[in-house]
Amino acid sequence: METVGSLIDKLSINELKIYHMEEQAQRKDVSKNFLEDCESRLAILREQRDDLKEELQTLIDDVLTGKKKFKLYRQMKMYNDKKYKMPSVK
Repeated sequence: METVGSLIDKLSINELKIYHMEEQAQRKDVSKNFLEDCESRLAILREQRDDLKEELQTLIDDVLTGKKKFKLYRQMKMYNDKKYKMPSVK
């Protein structure tokens, strides 16, 4: 299952790709084929964005209605805790 954080991360990366592809699609120094390719890629990126937004909204709705629950995992770091230090081997 995706987490809220991973979905937001994917959405933000996707938005950056859309932004930069829109810049490319507005260039005046390129061929018509290049611009058509940019528009085709933009359509795919926008569809991906819509799918991610829908997935995020569904996850939020499921959490709010109790259909899904988040698990809290506590960190169990051992490297700074003296009781877990191994005796020196000589």
